[in-house]
Amino acid sequence: MERRRSKQVRIGRVEVGADAPISIQSMAKTDTRKVPATVNQIKKLQELGCEIVRVAVLDRKACQVLDEIKNQIEIPLVADIHFDYKLALAALANGADGIRINPGNIGARGRIVQIAKAALARKIPIRVGVNSGSLDRERYPSPLPEAMVASAEDCIRVLEDSGFYDIIISLKASDAPTTIRAYQLMASRCDYPFHLGITAAGLPPGGTIRSAVGMGTLLAQGIGDTIRVSLTGPPEEEVRAGWEILKSLGLRTHGIDLMSCPTCGRCEIDLIKIAREVQKRLAQLPVTNYQLPVKVAVMGCVVNGPGEAEEADIGIAGGRKAGILFKKGEILRKVKESDLVPALLDEIEGMIQ
Repeated sequence: MERRRSKQVRIGRVEVGADAPISIQSMAKTDTRKVPATVNQIKKLQELGCEIVRVAVLDRKACQVLDEIKNQIEIPLVADIHFDYKLALAALANGADGIRINPGNIGARGRIVQIAKAALARKIPIRVGVNSGSLDRERYPSPLPEAMVASAEDCIRVLEDSGFYDIIISLKASDAPTTIRAYQLMASRCDYPFHLGITAAGLPPGGTIRSAVGMGTLLAQGIGDTIRVSLTGPPEEEVRAGWEILKSLGLRTHGIDLMSCPTCGRCEIDLIKIAREVQKRLAQLPVTNYQLPVKVAVMGCVVNGPGEAEEADIGIAGGRKAGILFKKGEILRKVKESDLVPALLDEIEGMIQ
């Protein structure tokens, strides 16, 4: 798929837009002012492959600890600002690698100008983050895609008039069709990089599916430069889901990719239990131990397993209370059912060390 041509903006050491890889973001769900808890959560996200993290900035104290947090993590730190433009100024002064402002509540033109000047002086990018639920309803009575785009353009115009162009745009609604249309409209009007997401997507699995449909549609059209899956739940699930979306479209490779068959009447082992155990064990392996992706297959039938999973690096296929272990389509040995998972994991660990 051909990717939309956009400018490139740098958030800390991460490039966003142009030919840079589509990056994975998440947001810490701790009270930012509680530094140890926030740092610990961000470190867990880093381990899973989060490349940019955002934190809520509620008050001055939250601004004051940004530099302390930043010094203990390895990925860029973005400050999320609503309502009070002075918090944006304080976040910039306290080491934020990027800031997000909401045109629907950040206030009048003069406030945006002050933010632009401060960000320009420090060479820090600004995300113009429009949410359909927080549009200025006096100016935009209905949260339509056209209104979301207009709100973003109004803010962007003020930034540009201030000589500021290190801009990233997001246009998030809680439903996929509105979000998709908003980004499609904006894609025809500017070349700034896009941060994709479905806001308030909800609990998994529904929220994950809603996000995958919305972002997946846009990414398949070449639209999008960085993504965040917004779920009601632990932020680690957001990172995992983000990687699965990119991997499913062939846009990024990362870690171990597990495929498993849906089972049928030919299956004579407890494949669902085995697949869940393999998934659990794979999640415990350190991603940093290897660079290339590893494809693992868990199949229920000896007859079709190796054939259907011939692209897998390593896999197992069931038989009658037993199964085979295969590698690159070649059968290695027969293994009894109780030993299938340990045998598979031993082979995988040997491959990634």
